[in-house]
Amino acid sequence: MAGAGAVVVAGAVLGVTLSGGAGPKQVLPPSVASGTPDVQPPALVVANPTNIKGVVAYDTTGWPQASHNGPAGRALRHTHVLGPVVYSVQPPVGGDHNPVWANCGTYTAPIPNERGVHDLEHGAVWVTYRPGLPATQVSRLRAFVERQSRIGPSRSRYMDLTPYPGLHSPIVISSWGFQLKVTSPTDPRLQRFVDTFRSSPTYTPEYGGPCTGGVGTPAQS
Repeated sequence: MAGAGAVVVAGAVLGVTLSGGAGPKQVLPPSVASGTPDVQPPALVVANPTNIKGVVAYDTTGWPQASHNGPAGRALRHTHVLGPVVYSVQPPVGGDHNPVWANCGTYTAPIPNERGVHDLEHGAVWVTYRPGLPATQVSRLRAFVERQSRIGPSRSRYMDLTPYPGLHSPIVISSWGFQLKVTSPTDPRLQRFVDTFRSSPTYTPEYGGPCTGGVGTPAQS
């Protein structure tokens, strides 16, 4: 159901809210088309190739080519689909996704998984938190995101920050094929995760793909 301040246009929830009283209004990326869900097979857990304790790695064999971290034929899918996708990992770490990505940035409401996954494909890191997380911790997460450097021709941070209902940990940070659960926004592993996976030639399937020019207007880009 659309929350306060949301509007529905042609069946898609756009969810418009003010961005701190200044700048453009937030517009949530629209929901994907309805239809028969594309159910993804269980993502295969493989050995963690990093020295970041607690990172869960999933098979991304051959895509990108440098990521040979699992057996052939079990890698995360990467097909464009128009309808809903059911992911085996929540929040998702890859899989089939919508052809149009979400513009990267901070959103104060959930965004469609199918668009967030496309961001991951382009090298974004997605920070998610429980909707009930204390406001002080959410503010620290926002500050963490805003500290990250802007990269690429579009000068994007390649970061998404959104609430995510149903998390098994207060905070979860994800990239394509990798995920880490933490309990505090000051956990130093968050920065190590970003430094390792954000827009990485080794781990990004479509390295150099844009994080702007998609849909949605974040409260903070």
